[in-house]
Amino acid sequence: MYYSDVEKFVEVLYKQLNIQTPAELSISAIAQALNIEIIYAASVSMRIDNYIVLPNTSQQNIWQCFGHELCHYFFHEGDQRFMHSLFVDLQENQANHFAYHFCIPTFMLDQLHIENVYDILQHFPVEFSFALHRLEMYHNNHFSLYEKTPSYLTG
Repeated sequence: MYYSDVEKFVEVLYKQLNIQTPAELSISAIAQALNIEIIYAASVSMRIDNYIVLPNTSQQNIWQCFGHELCHYFFHEGDQRFMHSLFVDLQENQANHFAYHFCIPTFMLDQLHIENVYDILQHFPVEFSFALHRLEMYHNNHFSLYEKTPSYLTG
């Protein structure tokens, strides 16, 4: 299976942290290994230097926000308050995309027998809509590699 740059980055990161299975996913362990301090606040999430602020919400939402903020930690510089709105949108879209792959890594999905969204929910601490979208992403990537060109396109 072809892995995108984000999928490769996530796999290498988890393997460097000696995390191989969904049961080993832990905000505190990952934050400690990366020397990031976690702060919990009312309903916001953000990253400031080596601090990540996470909302006091459900464990699923916290995990998803953690994945989102880690993208900013790894790949983004600057203060969004002083950026053009289109650049802020770009960073936020990148962080959302990264979160899907961080929270539900492709290499782990490849190791599991995932047939539906409920299988993802059984293994990963994410919300239903997040799991459903990630499953669609996974299937689109998996099937696009093995699917032959439709006969109506080849004549």
